Amino acid sequence: MLKKIDKNQKRKERHYSIRNKVVGTPERPRLNIFKSSKHIYAQVIDDATGTTLASASTQDKELRDQVAELTKTDAAKLVGKTVGERAKNKGINTVVFDRGGYLYHGRVKVLADGARESGLEF
Repeated sequence: MLKKIDKNQKRKERHYSIRNKVVGTPERPRLNIFKSSKHIYAQVIDDATGTTLASASTQDKELRDQVAELTKTDAAKLVGKTVGERAKNKGINTVVFDRGGYLYHGRVKVLADGARESGLEF
């Protein structure tokens, strides 16, 4: 009998591999992404202290009403812009991008482009 490939497990393995190379510092924190089938989440994390400095998602109270009538791709762009603005307000200009094991395509790419538009540098 053939075993079905667990796509989420393969993504987690890729993410662990990426995390061995990508580390967020206080000067250059890590922009991490997680996406589910309906929502997308982004966090700016300082790995030295293990704290989240800024975050945004499609489930935020401020964004929930705006996201309701958007497509998932447009919602990802809005989340990227929002997390970029929140990071800029905290004085963060440059980040390390952590795609979370996902391909740099589709919603992940659009979120990164939205963060760049708000002024974050990768």
